Amino acid sequence: MQHSNLEWSCRPYAELDRDELYAMLRLRARVFIVEQQCAYLDLDDWDQRAWHIFGKDASGRVFAYLRLTAPGTRFAEPSIGRVVTDPSVRGLGLGRTLMHKGLDTATRLYRSKPLRVAAQMRLESFYREFGFRRVGNPYDEDGIAHVGMIRFPRSTQNPNSTLPQGTLPA
Repeated sequence: MQHSNLEWSCRPYAELDRDELYAMLRLRARVFIVEQQCAYLDLDDWDQRAWHIFGKDASGRVFAYLRLTAPGTRFAEPSIGRVVTDPSVRGLGLGRTLMHKGLDTATRLYRSKPLRVAAQMRLESFYREFGFRRVGNPYDEDGIAHVGMIRFPRSTQNPNSTLPQGTLPA
């Protein structure tokens, strides 16, 4: 799978079609519930208030996904969560591409607001690559060690960068 073979989309929940939603939820369940052996309720009622950023192939299979929630949804800050790549494409840089698309979208939507992520501790260094810094102490979430992380805006970020398809609010 090459990045160039993926179609990238950025859509609010109301604009997702049922096949896209199914493919996203399937990937999330495959990784977060089955692979990580973590029985938890993934459908947390935040999807309906989120932007969904994902890369899919021509057959509709989703290989990379994250959701971006507005300030006041889960945290006071906007947040990126449910960051996931299909196990078959790990190590190819797809997670980094996905995060760049998520950060570009967050910058366009929320301009100068700090951005939060509830990171699995084993992925803290990954998020540090994108400017996130640890805030607070580690905590347990559904049996997996997590840490809160914040990314403060940088004056060098370009709010006019190109985004994947989808209608962003003015």
